[in-house]
Amino acid sequence: MTATRATPGSTYRIQVQPGFTFADTAEAVPYLAELGVTHLHLSPVLEAVPGSRHGYDVVDHTRVRAELGGEDGLRELARTARGHGLGLVLDIVPNHMAVPAPEHLNAPLWEVLRDGPSSAHASWFDVDWDALGGKVLLPVLGDPLPDVLAAGALGVVRDKAAGGRVLRYYDHRFPLRAGTEELPLPELLERQFYRLAYWRTARTELNYRRFFTISDLIAVRVEHPEVFAATHATVLRLLREGVVDGLRIDHPDGLADPAAYLRRLAAASGGRWTVVEKILQRDEVLPADWDCAGSTGYDALDRVDGLFTDPGGVAELADFYRKFTGAEDDRGGRWEPTVRRAADRVAGHDLAAEVDRLTRAASRALGGTPGGQALGRDGGLGQETLAPDGGLGQEALAQALRALLVRVPVYRPYVVPGVPASAHDTAMLTAAADAARAGCPPELGPAIDAVRDLALGRAPGPEAAGRGAAADGTAGQRAAGEGTAEAAADFAVRFAQVASALHAKSVEDTAFYRYTPLLSLCEVGRDPGRPATAPQEFHAYCARIARERPATGTVLSTHDTKRSADVRLRLAVLSEMPGAWREWLAERRPSPAAPDPHTAYTVFQTALGLGFCHPDRLIPAALKAVREAGLRTSWTEQDEAYEKAVAEFTDRGPCGAQVYDVGELAGRLEPYARANILAAALLHLTMPGVPDVYQGTEFPVFTLVDPDNRGPLTEAEPGMVRFDLPGALRAALDGTPPRDLEHTKLRLTAVALRLRRDHPQWYGPQASYQPLAARGPAAEHCVAYVRGGGALTAVTRLSRRLEEAGGWRDTDLPLPPGRWTDRLAGASHEGTVPVSTLFATSPVALLTRDG
Repeated sequence: MTATRATPGSTYRIQVQPGFTFADTAEAVPYLAELGVTHLHLSPVLEAVPGSRHGYDVVDHTRVRAELGGEDGLRELARTARGHGLGLVLDIVPNHMAVPAPEHLNAPLWEVLRDGPSSAHASWFDVDWDALGGKVLLPVLGDPLPDVLAAGALGVVRDKAAGGRVLRYYDHRFPLRAGTEELPLPELLERQFYRLAYWRTARTELNYRRFFTISDLIAVRVEHPEVFAATHATVLRLLREGVVDGLRIDHPDGLADPAAYLRRLAAASGGRWTVVEKILQRDEVLPADWDCAGSTGYDALDRVDGLFTDPGGVAELADFYRKFTGAEDDRGGRWEPTVRRAADRVAGHDLAAEVDRLTRAASRALGGTPGGQALGRDGGLGQETLAPDGGLGQEALAQALRALLVRVPVYRPYVVPGVPASAHDTAMLTAAADAARAGCPPELGPAIDAVRDLALGRAPGPEAAGRGAAADGTAGQRAAGEGTAEAAADFAVRFAQVASALHAKSVEDTAFYRYTPLLSLCEVGRDPGRPATAPQEFHAYCARIARERPATGTVLSTHDTKRSADVRLRLAVLSEMPGAWREWLAERRPSPAAPDPHTAYTVFQTALGLGFCHPDRLIPAALKAVREAGLRTSWTEQDEAYEKAVAEFTDRGPCGAQVYDVGELAGRLEPYARANILAAALLHLTMPGVPDVYQGTEFPVFTLVDPDNRGPLTEAEPGMVRFDLPGALRAALDGTPPRDLEHTKLRLTAVALRLRRDHPQWYGPQASYQPLAARGPAAEHCVAYVRGGGALTAVTRLSRRLEEAGGWRDTDLPLPPGRWTDRLAGASHEGTVPVSTLFATSPVALLTRDG
């Protein structure tokens, strides 16, 4: 077998699923090896909820998923891959497991539900046992419990798969506490270590940590060594035995201590190449103490996309959007107010249970009652700001918490209890607290300061520890001090985890759907408030990556992007043609009319991104958008009449009578979209870092948010099967001039990937990065750099603006010494070359030094 390298040259993401198994992936290996990738990157492969198309809902860490082919199938895939020189990278999920139906599929959770806090697996899950008197809330009922009982939907049955007598509720199965099987149903329910509840109670009463607001994903406490060992044993064994070569870590921000987790993982894995799914803001860097190669690359996506976005055009689009939609500033009209209002809503509503738990931890840490008091449904307590003993009341703490949480500008701080907070986290949380004080009544100031200090891991003062001391002031005071310290540590950890969930839900899952002047900006890792990347900013970013994290991941499309890169790059052209979009949209009068201008604006632009409307794809995306926005309907409180109007408008407007209007405008964008698509692809494949090519994106791919973008590799787009991948690759590389964008992008991808594979001295972790500056009137439209002294990338940016300005004119690009051959166009260049010559047949060039 051909050996694989420790650091991949590139990875190729494949969504393995019941409809595309390990065996199907193995059949694609020869094609992928010819394409030039060095490693396959597989979505999660451990046992998941039956039928899952993504695998992030793990139910058993000890087994490779049977629906994909089991461990034998994975090993056979690895053998096939290694026979073609390819390695495997696995996506793993340390933060959570599924709460499946039937529940016995998750054996550790089943045991906890049966045996309660004394279960051997109780330490696995982040359950606040005190909140419900030693019970776990299970919000799985379709109606309130009395109605469910009256309907006879609950009952005890014998289930062989579950191991005996169980409590049944439709597809659900719940274990029975020993000795309760014969009790009358009401008493039986009361005696269990869980409380079945109406699904709507999850928002306010849930007492286990979950993934964001998804109650059927329960958090796992991998900070405990025994939990880490049990949940990682299979993956670590596959690494040791050479089946797997590297790892992608899902959502480390959900963990109690990501840095400690990564240290433990690096030690256990022997330092295998590992990247983490960390969403970084524009001015944020991966923590230096994270023992990994880097992130999965959303920060690279932001910089690349930004190069093809005209900030002046974005401002024009935003002005038109506000006039067209009439959106209030904080309901989609302007970015920052929209984010703040969304965060306020999420903190006080969607994450009310999480804020409740934090409030009780803060109260205990500051000397309040151990159990605390649960928040009401409105998120408040109706108490006075000051507690009777002169301390801070829980209402004040809850308000202060929400005020601080919504002002955390990044996903989370990384405070470790007992360790001084970093200067970065201290400055960030101090600034957030200052802003919170400025926006709140003065009397809330002490509570804001208190929760800031707790979030920074600062122990409460002795006055807090002394509250509740025994009459002799000794043992009771010591116990109180120990209790407050434990609560303070718990608060610091939970605050960071809740901040992460709040940021994701308020920005990615709400504000991105409310503020929509240019949809290409509303993407994971991007900031609509900072839409553009200047060439010098891009070069500075690349130089830093090459210096600090040269083996980090880079991406343009993933299973989580809300629109594929090619959709975004087509829409980015609107920033260069804001007038064309304004005039086109102003003329659209669909029948039936849109239910509101915001929907009209968003749906028409989404259709434009696709290029040609497919109602079976656009309607689900439109409905998802209005539910996520939560302005007129939502996932939990659906307005059926409104959603019907959205679907009818989408079907009979952009997908009906005006489908050709959409296609006509897309055609006008096409020359500039083509330049963007090719340029972004080439930058991604040649910039510092390890590029991850999402399945199929070696071709032009126009997909929307999941599940639209999660089909099998053989689907070009949902419902469109791509045949004969090897034949398409042979045709792209046969030396004939490219026929179309599909042919051109495939050829570009293959040439670049093969160069990366065959010349690690140009692109590997030790390779240098040297920016090249064009000279002349159109210099800002050319981005160029040299990798490793031997490979040169040059691309065109903002090609529409370039055309309007008169083209390249006298702009030239001084090349490094030597003769350089364009591996895409075949031409050779030396010395200083006119940029118009360099880009005579293509908007991009990939040159290598001869000799």
